[in-house]
Amino acid sequence: MELRHLEYFVAVAEEQHFTRAAERMRVAQSGLSASVRSLERELGAPLFVRSTRRVELTEAGRALLAEARRTLASAEAARQAVAAVQGLLRGTLAVGAEQCLGVVNVAQLLAGFRDRHPDVEIMLRQGATADLCAELRAGRLDMAFIATDGKPPEQLDLIPLAAEPMMVVCHPAHRFADAAAVDWDDLEKEIFVDFHRGFGAREVTEVECAARRLSRRISVEVNDVHSLLDFVGAGLGVAVVPRPIARKRPNQVRAVPLTGPSSYTWRVWMALAAGRPASPPAAELLRQAQLTG
Repeated sequence: MELRHLEYFVAVAEEQHFTRAAERMRVAQSGLSASVRSLERELGAPLFVRSTRRVELTEAGRALLAEARRTLASAEAARQAVAAVQGLLRGTLAVGAEQCLGVVNVAQLLAGFRDRHPDVEIMLRQGATADLCAELRAGRLDMAFIATDGKPPEQLDLIPLAAEPMMVVCHPAHRFADAAAVDWDDLEKEIFVDFHRGFGAREVTEVECAARRLSRRISVEVNDVHSLLDFVGAGLGVAVVPRPIARKRPNQVRAVPLTGPSSYTWRVWMALAAGRPASPPAAELLRQAQLTG
């Protein structure tokens, strides 16, 4: 079984189209199709159901996809390990990050890494923590900056990077605006602006509310920080966010500390696939993130 065949197979599986996969891999479609057929003969099973518009994985194809990704990731890690022994870092580093981390400057961190290691191609994907964890498990990401309550997601290892208190943000005319602090119990009757499910801030807030048996109404759901602050600033609800985010627009929203008997802290972690050694570029980025955290 050749690595090239697995690369072509993964490309077809992800693109769901032989022509697009060939364009992505920069090969002739006939050659790519021949490689996939060769792989099917070797495995003794069809990997795709083909139609004129798209292709879909068979049960055998779905079983192969996860293993193919892991095999390709291991082969890339092996190449990078040899380069590291020679004093070089090269290859591709696929990084995920929540858009609303607040306590880790991902852009600055990656820019510094690229300056020090120009032969490493960095690919960044932003998304919700839940989606990034799924990408890690599938082998499509090498590492991800996520936010969670600290319980390691399934099949992942977490390395702590930073923590910040959470705060309430509200319209300047809201009853909380001039308060020194707001107790969690005061939030029960409020209307909320919040992130979609899967984002760290939404998930840890719901954990806290469940622990206190607080119900809440969410009127607006967003997938980015700026929209959330826009809607809060327009008076459509309050939001609970990490302190660095709460202070982004002091002229549009008011930020008020949260109080209560339990500690409520925004925690940012580096997530890695459990049982899969970090590639040399991933290990180096993790080291730099820990130094700056």
